[in-house]
Amino acid sequence: MFRAFRSAEQSSAPAVSTVPPGVRIASEWSWRFLAIAGAAGPLIFLIIQLRLLVIPLFIGVLLAALLVPYASWLGSRLRFPRWLAILTAMLTLIAVVGGLVWLVVSQVRAGYGSLEERSVERYADFLSWLSATFELSDAELATVIDDTVAQLDLGGGWLVSGALSVGSTLTEVLTGSVLVLFAVLFFLIDGRRIWQFVVGLFPRRARTPVDGAGRAGWLTLTNFVKVQIFVAFVDAVGIGLGAVILQLPLALPIAVAVFLGAFVPIVGAVVTGALAVFVALIYYDIVIALIMLGIVLLVQQIEGNVLQPLVMGTAVKVHPLAVVLAVAAGGFLAGIPGTLFAVPIVAVLNVVVRYLSRGQWRTNPRPSLSDVIAPHDHDPPTTEGRA
Repeated sequence: MFRAFRSAEQSSAPAVSTVPPGVRIASEWSWRFLAIAGAAGPLIFLIIQLRLLVIPLFIGVLLAALLVPYASWLGSRLRFPRWLAILTAMLTLIAVVGGLVWLVVSQVRAGYGSLEERSVERYADFLSWLSATFELSDAELATVIDDTVAQLDLGGGWLVSGALSVGSTLTEVLTGSVLVLFAVLFFLIDGRRIWQFVVGLFPRRARTPVDGAGRAGWLTLTNFVKVQIFVAFVDAVGIGLGAVILQLPLALPIAVAVFLGAFVPIVGAVVTGALAVFVALIYYDIVIALIMLGIVLLVQQIEGNVLQPLVMGTAVKVHPLAVVLAVAAGGFLAGIPGTLFAVPIVAVLNVVVRYLSRGQWRTNPRPSLSDVIAPHDHDPPTTEGRA
């Protein structure tokens, strides 16, 4: 009887797992990661397929993050009625964008003839350099150029497809611009009710955390947009002033291009600054082009070593390496729009995840900007376990 009891006790004892704890933990993380990737993959694919709707919506969100505080300021400080504050904000947006486009177009049209003439001269100088360096006759050089053009296959079909592509792109830009204006307008008019509708889609117990995380993310986005405009303005003024000092033509369009390109962190201002170097090379010589290149690099050093740590670091709270990887991943997935939206999306997700994981919604369900940008070295106290 004692032996039977011992055998029954041994058979009821829990079996000892032969899987090492590290492997078990890795497997649990692996299947959870695969589940998340399986859910995120179709979502990313759907966003890419609907990019003509998603991109204007995202641009509208960025513009609304800038205009909502402006409209609130008009209402609180200047005592504008709500409808007049919204109308003023929309007209300000249209006036600024239209003014920039008009300045660029007028400056480019005024300097196009000179740019074309100088480009032809530089091209002739380049051909002369090739002929003298490689000891090619005019006939041999013409043959090389014809063979190169033939390799590129720039025939009539390319011209037709290029014209159709340009027409399609212009149609998409116009349609997207209209969608952006409508999105911004409705965000200004009814943004609060739209967010309340989104929060209402979640279970009742999750609404407080979702609302608090959304508020923290929105504050981060508004702060990021304001700071990014300041950084872009500094880049544009620095590089544009350098172009003016060197007496380069098209200095204003270059400054505007740098301002717009700076919204792609780290690489945007460098790429658009290369335009100034190219113009310097076309109009002057290699020495002026190198000086312009030095000005572009100096402005980038000021941005990277001063503005990014002191100003942008407070708004984004994302490591520079993560910024570079986010920009690269965004460009790989969605091209130029992906590079534009990568950093604000990562910044908002970073704040939202930190807000939820630290349980800040328990003690601070309506965070302010100071709560979002303040350093959080330790988790805040919670109300769990209290009476």
